[in-house]
Amino acid sequence: MMFSPNRAIEILRATPGTLQAMLGELPTEWTESAPEGGGWTPFDVVGHLIHGEETDWIPRLRIILEHGPARTFDSFDRYAQFEKSAGKTLQELLDEFEGLRRRNLETLRELELGADQLVLRGNHPELGTVTASQLLATWAVHDLNHIAQIARTLALSWAPEVGPWREYLGILRE
Repeated sequence: MMFSPNRAIEILRATPGTLQAMLGELPTEWTESAPEGGGWTPFDVVGHLIHGEETDWIPRLRIILEHGPARTFDSFDRYAQFEKSAGKTLQELLDEFEGLRRRNLETLRELELGADQLVLRGNHPELGTVTASQLLATWAVHDLNHIAQIARTLALSWAPEVGPWREYLGILRE
């Protein structure tokens, strides 16, 4: 499928509702339990998505549009959620994420990016040169990656209980 901002928006718009449907009614036993061997809980993932909404996608897009590769993106702290989410409930995080995402999508629509803007380049501190279209595509795929991560974490909670059916459940395989 060919990339377009509108296609990315379709995924980005759906994510808050998807997370609410997946997690909103679950007790903390599900949402604050990490997979065996470590990893992020669903609670941690939602906090991470919030931090991305605040400091990553739209701020980096603005850097591309205003400065191009002359200004390197600010580094992204992949672990900021642990401090920022402390003391909050999952429902508070889900509501915060939904509001931030709605505002960021409004901003994205207002920018009315055309083909000329999508090829503009920015400078990522670790990856080097990236384009606006790559940033937007990554934003959508990042959502899908973390939705899959949450589903996998939930599934792994009962991996031993499925017995021999584990063979048929790809989500339980590394």
